[in-house]
Amino acid sequence: MNISDLKAGASNVDVEAVVAEKDEPREVVTKYGKKLNVANAILKDDTGSIAISLWGDTIGQINVGDKVKVTNGYVNEFRGTPQLSTGKFGKIEVIEKGSGSSDSPSEEDYNPEEADAEEM
Repeated sequence: MNISDLKAGASNVDVEAVVAEKDEPREVVTKYGKKLNVANAILKDDTGSIAISLWGDTIGQINVGDKVKVTNGYVNEFRGTPQLSTGKFGKIEVIEKGSGSSDSPSEEDYNPEEADAEEM
């Protein structure tokens, strides 16, 4: 499934995408008084991007540049924007480790002539 196909209300969503952004984790208190860590991230594929919330241990397992697979996820709407969630029954797993940093230049940004000039 492509990210561009995801609409609020979709369930049983399986999608593969690259982690384009990941915020620092923050602590939230649930309506039941439990303290949990959450971090927002942006997943991208060739068709678009979507926000996802990473909870608990998942935050440290997933980094910018990683290719991930979301299985049995669902799409809800948060502040008018579609957001992918794994919920209780879905999962997110890293299928290919990335560079781990959004600051590293991509192949598209690489210019061999500039690199040669810097070495001189």
